[in-house]
Amino acid sequence: MSITPEKKQELVAEYATGTNDTGSPEVQVAILSERIGNLTEHLKTHNHDFHSRRGLIMMVGKRRRLLDYLKRKNEDRYQKLIQSLGLRR
Repeated sequence: MSITPEKKQELVAEYATGTNDTGSPEVQVAILSERIGNLTEHLKTHNHDFHSRRGLIMMVGKRRRLLDYLKRKNEDRYQKLIQSLGLRR
């Protein structure tokens, strides 16, 4: 359900806005999107795992808040990010 450190480093390298950038909204949204995808696959086979389902809902909300923040601050970066991640809206 979690992502490996190698995959996390890959995402940081791909979505970072500068060197040593791990906290920008783009990187945070990319990592959350990967975790959400993994957890969604887990829940397809384990329908009654309600504790993990709650974690998924919390992650989706956090990603939504980060995307709203990015949209408020810089519309171009927001559009580029949702295009590259394949997210709706």
